[in-house]
Amino acid sequence: MVGGKNIVLMRSRILPIAGDASFRKFYRHISNENSKIIVLATQEKYKNLIAYTSINKLLRKNNILAPKLYEHNFKEGKIVIQDFGNTSFYKVLNKSKNKFDIYKKLIILLIEIQKIKTKNQIKSVNSELHKINKYTNNFLHQESNLFFDWYLSLFLNKKKIFIIKKKAKKILSKLYKKLNFSNSCFVHRDFHAQNLMKVGSKIGVIDTQDAVFGNPAYDLVSLIDDVRIKTSQKLKDKIYRYYLEKNLKIYRNKSNQFLEDFNILSVQRNLKIIGIFCRLFKRDNKQQYLKFIPYAWKILDIRMKSETFSELKKLLDKNIPKKFKNKIIKK
Repeated sequence: MVGGKNIVLMRSRILPIAGDASFRKFYRHISNENSKIIVLATQEKYKNLIAYTSINKLLRKNNILAPKLYEHNFKEGKIVIQDFGNTSFYKVLNKSKNKFDIYKKLIILLIEIQKIKTKNQIKSVNSELHKINKYTNNFLHQESNLFFDWYLSLFLNKKKIFIIKKKAKKILSKLYKKLNFSNSCFVHRDFHAQNLMKVGSKIGVIDTQDAVFGNPAYDLVSLIDDVRIKTSQKLKDKIYRYYLEKNLKIYRNKSNQFLEDFNILSVQRNLKIIGIFCRLFKRDNKQQYLKFIPYAWKILDIRMKSETFSELKKLLDKNIPKKFKNKIIKK
């Protein structure tokens, strides 16, 4: 105490935070017990900074908790945003004995997100217009191609990959044309427990930069068939039914069509995920994602049980030995 007044010492620390599968780097800036997140992006600046903050702004406008923007310098590849802490629902679910009660809360949030109505262009913080793309069939193909381009190259030659990819594309084209609810709602595109944060009694949504208009089953697939959390088929079915119960007006007479969409998009997403994880391994030397591939295959096998997927399952089973599904081959 000096002159009868308290002196408050300013403490400022910047701590690195473990990154994700993107090119971004994250730091926690702690000053006087207040905390903010610094996001740096040297690559894909538009997507990781402008698109990200634009989508967050849209979500907040619709009463969905997304990180608030405090500062930005897009030219230098930097933004400062709200800190939601370290507790993701991935951690919450892993510690919980009653996972279904938690999933019910996440489903309610998903339904609220799917109610968002907006034009396909939204004003960003620097007054640019950010266009929200549609999840076209061509887009679905681009994603599933990652499986053939990055996963198969670990153990097959280029000629064999070309033949398999050509056959698979014809089969997948027929599947994607079957989708019943294309581009009917707002889609986060990576709505899984690790991107949902426990912020007090609320749920915060992060990693929003890839949002599109697409199929309502897609984000449900991301949550239920999350490769990071192993759940029983009984629990998966229970979460799925809960979602339908909360959407009776929409799906009352179209539950079979919605289930078909769910299975097709689960297959598409898991092919994409396997491809992305292999790309992270081969291109970026991030080996930690390889451990999820066997479970992604397990989900694929579950979702491809119906006659709808007989051609695709036959093609994959013929060309990919079981040992490669259970253990990734490193080159």
